[in-house]
Amino acid sequence: MGFIKEFKEFAMKGNVMDMAVGVIIGGAFGKIITSLVDDVLMPLIGTVTGGVDFTKLTAQVGDASVNYGTFIQNIIDFLIVAFCIFLMIKAMNKLNKKKEEAPAPAPEPSNEEKLLGEIRDLLAKK
Repeated sequence: MGFIKEFKEFAMKGNVMDMAVGVIIGGAFGKIITSLVDDVLMPLIGTVTGGVDFTKLTAQVGDASVNYGTFIQNIIDFLIVAFCIFLMIKAMNKLNKKKEEAPAPAPEPSNEEKLLGEIRDLLAKK
């Protein structure tokens, strides 16, 4: 029974739950990025490059067909995902900097410090 209790404590820790949420959101985010690349960016890139569809680029080497266009497509997908994650992290860092408290104002000087300051000022005048 101790093993099950230990596993339950492990599974319910915040880090494991946060990671699970991250994986689920990451999967959904991946679908959005794939759609962005396939349905928006690649047609535009194809138009700029004269109608080239990267996924159909192949090379015949002997009897093998090398689909290097799919590889190019996957590289573009990766770069777009990496750029989006970079922008998200940059925005999160900017928000965290704003949340950090401004330096606390200097505390009010004590009566002793005020008296010492007055004594210093009187000595400076003489």
